[in-house]
Amino acid sequence: MVDKKLFSLGIEEEFQIVDPNTFELKSHIQQILKEGQMVLKEQVKAEMHQSVVEVGSNVCEDIHQARHEVYKLRKNLADVAAKQNLVIAASGTHPFSRWEDQEITDDPRYHGVVNDMQQVARANLIFGLHVHVGIDDKELAVHIMNAARYFLPHIYALSVNSPFWKGANTGFKSYRAKIFDRFPRTGIPDYFTSHGEFQSYVDTLIKTNCIKDASKIWWDIRPHPKYPTLEFRICDVPMLADETIAIAALIQAVVAKLYKLIQQNLGFRLYRRLLINENKWRASRYGLRGKMIDFGKKKEVDSVQLVRELLEFVDDTIDDLGSRKEIDYIEQIIKNGTGAKRQLRVWKETKDLKKVTEYIVQQTNLGIIN
Repeated sequence: MVDKKLFSLGIEEEFQIVDPNTFELKSHIQQILKEGQMVLKEQVKAEMHQSVVEVGSNVCEDIHQARHEVYKLRKNLADVAAKQNLVIAASGTHPFSRWEDQEITDDPRYHGVVNDMQQVARANLIFGLHVHVGIDDKELAVHIMNAARYFLPHIYALSVNSPFWKGANTGFKSYRAKIFDRFPRTGIPDYFTSHGEFQSYVDTLIKTNCIKDASKIWWDIRPHPKYPTLEFRICDVPMLADETIAIAALIQAVVAKLYKLIQQNLGFRLYRRLLINENKWRASRYGLRGKMIDFGKKKEVDSVQLVRELLEFVDDTIDDLGSRKEIDYIEQIIKNGTGAKRQLRVWKETKDLKKVTEYIVQQTNLGIIN
C-alpha cells in the first residue's frame, strides 16, 4: 500500500493567446497579466514569447484537488482573455502562426536566453505540460528518475498534440519536441548512480560557465532545482482538461509504483538514453499509431499495447492514490485519438488550418465555460 500524501501534485500548462477572429497568435501577455494577476495572482506568469501564457496549480494533495485546480485555472484564464477579446488554445504548436511575428517578453531573464541561444530561442514557440510529483528525499528522487525514464515515451505518446508548424503538416504527431531538441540540456537524461553524482554534474556546468544554476537544465524529467519534486516535462500540452488530468494521474502512479519497488528492495532495469531515445522518436513521429520497442523482449510492440502494459504495471497503486477514474480516462484517449490525431482529422475534412485552430480553442474550453 502507498500513502498518497507522499506524492503531491503540481500541474503547469502553457497556453496560446489567440485572436478569435483570425485565429492568429497575439503577443498580448502584458494585457493578460495585468488582469490575470488580480484573479490568479502568482498562478499565472509570462513565458519568453508574449503570445504564451502559463498557469500553475497550487500544491495538490491528490488528483481530485488537481482536477479542481486545472479546471479552475483554465476557466479563470479563459475569462481573463475574453475581457481582452482574446481566447486561449492548448496545442504543442500553433498550426500556422510564425515565430518570426511574435514579440519577446521584455524581461532580463528572457533577453539573456535569447542573447545566449540566438535564433534557437527566438524560434522556440512551443507549449508544454509540466507535472510535478512530490519527493522529499533527493537521493530517492534521482533513483526514481532513473527508472521512470523508461516510461517517458509511453506517457509522451498519449500527449502528442503538435502536428503542424508554420502552416505545414510536419508528418510528426509532436513536432514540438523537434523544436525543443535544438536547445542544449534537453531530452531524456542519462542515469545517475546517486544524487551526489547528479549534483557534481550540475556543479561542473556552473563552474565552467555553461549554466548559472540548475534551472537551465531542461530535461524531459528532472529533480526540480527549487521544489522538492520530480518534474516531468516531456508532454505537449493536451487540448482537453481531462487529458491533462489523466496524464498527470498516470505520472503520479508511475512515481508511486517505483517508490514502492524501492521500498521493497526491488529494482527496475535501467536503460541508456540511447535506447530510450529510439522510443521517444517513435512517439514523436507516430504517437499511439505506431510501434515502440520492448527492450526487455528486444522486439517491436504496438504502442497502445505498451501503454496498456504500463497501466497494468501501476495498477496496484491506483486505488491507494484514489485515481482509478482518472487513469481509466487513458482508454478514452486511446479510443478518441490523441490531440494530434484529432487535429489532423479536422485538417483532412476542411483543409483549413483556421478551422483546425478553431477546433483547438473549442476543445481547450470544453467543460470550463458556462
